[in-house]
Amino acid sequence: MYEGVPIKVGTRVQVTQQLPTPDGAWTTTIQGTVQQWRQAATGAWFAHSKDDHLWLDRLEMRLDDGETTVLNLDQYSRIQSL
Repeated sequence: MYEGVPIKVGTRVQVTQQLPTPDGAWTTTIQGTVQQWRQAATGAWFAHSKDDHLWLDRLEMRLDDGETTVLNLDQYSRIQSL
């Protein structure tokens, strides 16, 4: 489960994310190796927070085929070490 705790670089993980819909949820799962975990600002006119940015937890992963992907983590993200 993701609870805002930093994830260690080099750890192989499986991330499951859900998007709530009126009929249930869309679910996707991805596996890879953690390259970086960070909080990053996203410009948002409605954020009204630090520097008028919305701060998102982001996980950068390298997939088995070498592709790099960045996930925005939220309350629907579940992370398991493999």
